[in-house]
Amino acid sequence: MDINFNFWTMLGLGGQLFFFSRFLYQWIVSERRKESVIPTGFWFFSLGGSLLLLMYAIHIKDPVFILGQSTGFAIYLRNLMFIYRKKSSSTD
Repeated sequence: MDINFNFWTMLGLGGQLFFFSRFLYQWIVSERRKESVIPTGFWFFSLGGSLLLLMYAIHIKDPVFILGQSTGFAIYLRNLMFIYRKKSSSTD
């Protein structure tokens, strides 16, 4: 198998790295707090990684990958909306 490290391959790998970083970030925050938590940053890493992977999936024209990443992207975005809506209503 010959791997061509072009822009799109690097974008896909960057997306995977960004997406993986969410778990690393969540682990570090949980260790510091001594409890299992999902910090807001987890959702930003999820959103960013998902967006990069969605772009890659569209480029390679993989409908399964496109469906999975677009669905995930919508869910991560919605979770961030819930978080910020709750924060804004608690400051009123």
